[in-house]
Amino acid sequence: MKALTEQVYVDDIEAEEEGIAEVLMDNDAIAQVPRPGTSLRIPGTSIAVGFRPRTQSGRPVSGVVRPGTQSGRPGTMEQALKTPRTSRTSRPITSQSARTVRLGTASMLSEPDGPFIQLSRINLSKYAMQPSIAKPLFEYIFYHENDIRHAMELAVQATQACQFKDWWWKVQLGKCYFMLGMVRDAEQQFRSSLRQQQSVETFLRLVRVYIRLDQPLSALDVCKTGLDHFPAEVTLTTEIARLFEGLNNIPMSVKYYREILQEDSTHVEAIACIGMQHFYTDQPEVALRFYRRLLQMGIYNAELFNNLGLCCFYAQQFDMTLPCFEQALSLATDEAVADVWYNISHIALGVGDVNLAMQCLRLALASDNNHAPSYNNLGVLEIRRRHPEQAISFFQASASLAPYLFEPHFNHATLAHKIGDLQTSYIVIQKALQAYPSHVDSKELLKKLQKHFAFI
Repeated sequence: MKALTEQVYVDDIEAEEEGIAEVLMDNDAIAQVPRPGTSLRIPGTSIAVGFRPRTQSGRPVSGVVRPGTQSGRPGTMEQALKTPRTSRTSRPITSQSARTVRLGTASMLSEPDGPFIQLSRINLSKYAMQPSIAKPLFEYIFYHENDIRHAMELAVQATQACQFKDWWWKVQLGKCYFMLGMVRDAEQQFRSSLRQQQSVETFLRLVRVYIRLDQPLSALDVCKTGLDHFPAEVTLTTEIARLFEGLNNIPMSVKYYREILQEDSTHVEAIACIGMQHFYTDQPEVALRFYRRLLQMGIYNAELFNNLGLCCFYAQQFDMTLPCFEQALSLATDEAVADVWYNISHIALGVGDVNLAMQCLRLALASDNNHAPSYNNLGVLEIRRRHPEQAISFFQASASLAPYLFEPHFNHATLAHKIGDLQTSYIVIQKALQAYPSHVDSKELLKKLQKHFAFI
């Protein structure tokens, strides 16, 4: 059993995504208007939000792709349906096992002599009394067969057999509850386990519970309690940094990422996140050092060369810019090629080649026709070419694809104000301020329009 389990085992602590099933069948009531800084579902309104582009979920980009950062946490069924998993498919995430595709796939394979264990005929109560067999059997059912119901039944009977004194079984029971969406029951099991035995895994799973419940402050408290028992534990510190990043408290996030690098100088996520923060705070030379460090560590993908190319360009190392982007294009997957062409268009704009920039943006749209920033930038270039009607259509397309971006709303409102369509400008600029309430130019345009309507 152990050998079969090892073949398909994956670390499932971070392997969860909240998709359509969780949105439709969620019985937990979440505050619709939480206080600022207490929710991961509400996009931040701080000044720092404007410096970073947004992902499809409306959250500022992170240094690395993590579970949940691509799809976000859709607050409604409509948002879940509108958010595709990749640029090439319109199929939204359907269940939390989307990232754990390997879980249970072994159970689908036909075996010549039938399955190794016939779960429907096994007497779980008999094996629950034997600890040496019960634990490997649970892992086999949970990971190899992906049968959460039978795994939970075995965990319940084994917990009763050991008179509720084995912390390991409580963790496994909490895992089953969490997978089945019984989040509060999972919380009770994890806390009961921690009262008997403190372990890093249990702290991490309890953090996942509070993230699912959209209680990041409680998750932070759990992480800090874990650090009291396990000082300088990298995984717990990483969770704190991620939570602060999700709350848009970027300085605190970077602070904890730096603490991680003091303990583990090869931590990829910390290096990438700190490098990205330096890039978006106008320090491309410092960011270049971090990305070069990742390259020296053996990471070799399109995203890294894309970032290296941008850093080289803004650090005025022009001789290395194009080779980095050429390498990025050669390594780019279908999901990343649109972003690479989009960034090359910025290089073209930086050197004054508007025609090349337009070609790059159109290539980005050919790779991903839902790439909202490309539509927005094409609209700006169409304004320069004195084609306001085409520019408005591009801005509208961008805004419909990505309502969380303030740029297409602001550009549309500014253009409408210039051509005299004040009513449209007034309506659209309010949408821009909803996406980014601290944008100064949007506020000034709204004041102009309000003054104009007051005189009327």
